[in-house]
Amino acid sequence: MNKSPAPFFNDIAEGPEQVSAWWLTTSDGLRIRVAYWPCDAAKGTVLMLPGRTEYVEKYGVVAKEFAARGFAMMAIDWRGQGLADRLIDDARVGHIIDFPDYQKDLAVALDLIRDLGAPAPWHLIGHSMGGGIGLRAVMEGIPVKTCAFTGPMWGIYMTPLVKPFGWALPRVADAIGMGTKLPPSTSYENYVLSNPFQGNMLTTDPDMYALMHRQLTAQPDLALGGPSLIWLREALRECRYLSRQPSPNLPCVTFLGENEQIIDCPRVHDRMNRWPGGALDVLPGAEHEVLMETPALRNRVYDRMEALFTHGETGVSEPLSA
Repeated sequence: MNKSPAPFFNDIAEGPEQVSAWWLTTSDGLRIRVAYWPCDAAKGTVLMLPGRTEYVEKYGVVAKEFAARGFAMMAIDWRGQGLADRLIDDARVGHIIDFPDYQKDLAVALDLIRDLGAPAPWHLIGHSMGGGIGLRAVMEGIPVKTCAFTGPMWGIYMTPLVKPFGWALPRVADAIGMGTKLPPSTSYENYVLSNPFQGNMLTTDPDMYALMHRQLTAQPDLALGGPSLIWLREALRECRYLSRQPSPNLPCVTFLGENEQIIDCPRVHDRMNRWPGGALDVLPGAEHEVLMETPALRNRVYDRMEALFTHGETGVSEPLSA
């Protein structure tokens, strides 16, 4: 496979010292970056699929937690973010041409960890946008034993007033050559860098929010602002497609913050109601990023993921409501 060493900013990642990062070339000729944290005597490998705007260093603290529990881990800089190739000239804007293109990134990442000898079994975690990418991947038979999702983007939250424009505006904008512009209410600035901790929609843990801020301040090339209107159109199409597919026959636990404000919560409830053997864990007081939440909430998530990955235990679902 076509791979070469890539930079990794371990000084800001606060993860395991043993880590490698690689440039990979996708089937359509784009360069992405993948990080791999090995683990001595690992009992499996976690495939960490990040959300929109994220970068592999952000998941150093997650890799450290999984290493302590006996798992190696991989994470991806998706096309258009992190140090991967940006798809339009304005690097502040998150963009995609066709949402399933992200599967091409995942495909070469899997080739890499096979080449590196990442120990089986493999387990998938999809966060936010990575939850949408991961759901398609498990539906299409990616070779994982179990899967978990955190705040998965199986729908995008929009107010009733905005929702009709969410579909119509990207179509009109693309038709008049404005498809790479930002949707209303989004910003060219990165959310963490432009919003104080108080009132943020990501986490209730000030230390984790400060960590993200330090990382992006130290390495501003990792930062990404709002999505393009074309990205929004393609994301909505993907969510609609996924909502119409049956759930795979795979042990699954999904975690949702009680105060989730970014993704469409009813879509998550609907999916998990239709997932045989799947379970939904609604975390009290949590925001969108449950892996970056307070220590007590993080431990609850990690304990349940470890039980899933080690024994295939999904536990008992929380009562679900539409």
